[in-house]
Amino acid sequence: MDLGRLRTLREFADRGSVTAAARALHCTPSAVSQQLRALQSEVGLPLTEPAGRGLRLTDAGRALVARADEVLAALDRAESELDTYRSAPRGRVRLAIFQSAGLMLLPGLLTRIAGHDGLEVDVRDVDMTPPEVPGLVADYDIVVAHRDEHAPEFDATRLDVVPLLREPLDVALPAGHRLAGRRRVEPAELADERWISVDFGFPVDDVLRSLTIRTGVRPVVVQRINDFRITERLVAAGHGIALLPRYTMDTRRDSGLVGRPLAGIRAARLVEAVCRTGALQRPAVAQVIEELRAEVTQLTA
Repeated sequence: MDLGRLRTLREFADRGSVTAAARALHCTPSAVSQQLRALQSEVGLPLTEPAGRGLRLTDAGRALVARADEVLAALDRAESELDTYRSAPRGRVRLAIFQSAGLMLLPGLLTRIAGHDGLEVDVRDVDMTPPEVPGLVADYDIVVAHRDEHAPEFDATRLDVVPLLREPLDVALPAGHRLAGRRRVEPAELADERWISVDFGFPVDDVLRSLTIRTGVRPVVVQRINDFRITERLVAAGHGIALLPRYTMDTRRDSGLVGRPLAGIRAARLVEAVCRTGALQRPAVAQVIEELRAEVTQLTA
């Protein structure tokens, strides 16, 4: 049954006449009469009957009004609850994040989210390349993605993109490497090194290949490993060197690993939060992105 017609029936029952119902609904008496006739046709029973110069409810009409009150009250409660979702960060937000960003941001993010009553984040770690991001946005409210800073931007006509972080990529070296004592490493000094990279199409490999174009030095890639923790251990054990993100690389004293910037080269990946266009209007989504930004600020301070 049409909810608008049920509201008209209830107003008629409450006000006692078509004219009074029309006044309450800000329409004409003719429109009220049409709504009542349409509802009567919809249910297949007479809901009103003549009473002098006006109308009154039949038994079926009174029974339907009682049920209409229940239906409309439930709808009002639902609208009221939805209003809290429109005005406050409540509900479940689906988040996809690539692994090293998860390692860097998730512990603090989830701690922050725990401080918001009614807000939950459902997280999946996804090994993603930039071309896969639009497809992921169809399944997740927020996708934390990464790309080479020289790569094309995500399509802003179809997606909302919030910059989170420019993360430099440093050369990861074994602690005993001949260049480990330098403050910066010249690209030409790495010409004879063996490299551990990631699969083709992932941002770190894009940066490594862009170095080839800018320096003329073609790196010799001996392994392709997407898990940076495995790469760190391989580098520490002397099986090659790598480009690794600065803020997630384990360079503690006992790690056997050091990270050094490349001299004269801006090598970095951009970390961004990507959503469907308009998703930021949802308070819960906006709050999660705000907490992501706060976590990045604390990380890079």
